[in-house]
Amino acid sequence: MTVTHGRPMTAEITDILVAHCGLDADAAARAPAASLEELGMDSLALLELSAVVADRWQVSIPEQAGQLSIPAVAELVARRADPPGHTENSVLIDAPLGLVWEVTNDVANWTELFTEYAVVDILHREGHTVRFRLTMYPDENGVTWSWVSERTADPVSRQVRAHRVETGPFEYMRIHWRYIEEAGGTRMTWTQDFAMKPTAPVDNAAMTERINTNSVIQLAVIKDRVERIARQRADQGDPAGGDGSTEAGDE
Repeated sequence: MTVTHGRPMTAEITDILVAHCGLDADAAARAPAASLEELGMDSLALLELSAVVADRWQVSIPEQAGQLSIPAVAELVARRADPPGHTENSVLIDAPLGLVWEVTNDVANWTELFTEYAVVDILHREGHTVRFRLTMYPDENGVTWSWVSERTADPVSRQVRAHRVETGPFEYMRIHWRYIEEAGGTRMTWTQDFAMKPTAPVDNAAMTERINTNSVIQLAVIKDRVERIARQRADQGDPAGGDGSTEAGDE
């Protein structure tokens, strides 16, 4: 159920239709799947609805809204009022690109790279594509989150594209990793594009904030751990950080 300001969006749209457009609330309650036109809303009523929605949420609704039910209108407004999430975070790692690529694409050892993953199960590999299950440590409420993702690495362009196969509270989640050599090391950038399901406990804006906050923490951890490996390899006489392979771990 889509919620706004603590109330279901369907209730908000119903209240607008009753207060501003002459909707019979009892008739709407008896036929929740009926279209606005079937509920007696004419073009003037729809114009009034559009005006109130635009003023309240800065969202426009289509002329064909009369063919939609109240829940469908509510869903449309909620989606347009809460645009899809997008984040981009990066870190400069003082280590050769080959090493950064090798370590961060070794999915089987992500429990040693990230602080949030308790278990990584590799489910399938084919070429540079790997499908795997991530299981997090229990959260503050004792809930353990787990999902299946798939990622495909391009060792030539030094990019990785990933998505959640089991989306959970997300309608979709897509992640793009980019690696670029810069003065001082390798810049690794994460771009995430996603949308939350209407039943999710948080909306797109709240999840964007969470991801941005957590990404900064995890990127700092990764920077520290990869730089430590780079120093260890340099001490062992391998300053290039490996054999320069373009393979992404075992992907």
